[in-house]
Amino acid sequence: MSYIRKSTYYFDKPGPQNTEDCARFALERARELSIGRVVVASTSGKTAEIFSRFFMGTGISLVVVTHVVGFSKPGEWEFSPQTARRLKEAGVTIVTGTHVLSGLERAFSRSPKVGGGSRSEAVAEALRKLIAVGLKVAVECTLIAADQGAIPVDQEVVAVGGTASGADTVCVILPAHTSSFLDLQVREIVAMPRER
Repeated sequence: MSYIRKSTYYFDKPGPQNTEDCARFALERARELSIGRVVVASTSGKTAEIFSRFFMGTGISLVVVTHVVGFSKPGEWEFSPQTARRLKEAGVTIVTGTHVLSGLERAFSRSPKVGGGSRSEAVAEALRKLIAVGLKVAVECTLIAADQGAIPVDQEVVAVGGTASGADTVCVILPAHTSSFLDLQVREIVAMPRER
C-alpha cells in the first residue's frame, strides 16, 4: 500500500494563528495513515486545549509535552494546573521532561567559565534555522515522549510544534529514544510556515 501525500500546507507566517489549522491537519493525517498517537507541544495549556477539542472521541491518543519545571523561572511549571486536571480527566497524557536538545548542555554553553556550543545544541539550531522552529520542537517533544514511555518507538506518530506559542508545524515521525536519536525519522512534513 502506498501513502504518497500530494502536498504540504504552508502558512504565510509562523505563530499561534495557525493552531486550529494544525490540529485539523494533524487529525486528517493521523486518520489517513491510521496513526494512533499525536504528540503536541504546549507551554501554558492553550494549545493542548485546542487539540483536545479536535481529538476528543476520535480514538486517537493525544500526548501533550510541556516545558520542564524551571524552564522560565526556578521551581515554576508554566502549564496551567487547572488545564492539566481537565485534560487528564479527558484521557489526555501529559508529559514533562528535560529538553533533550538543550537541557544540561545549555548550562555549559551559557557559562562564562566553560562556554562554547554542544552537538545537541547544533542539532537544535540546524532544525530551527534550516527547516522550522516548530520542527525542532516536534522532534524534541517526540524524543521526550518516547523517553517517558508515553509513545512506542516502533510506530509512527503525528508530531506538532510551534514557534514561540501555538502550533505551526505538523509532521509524521518514527520516534526514537534520545539515546538512539539517529534512529528517529522525520517521514513527512504536513504543514509548516514558509517565513521563519
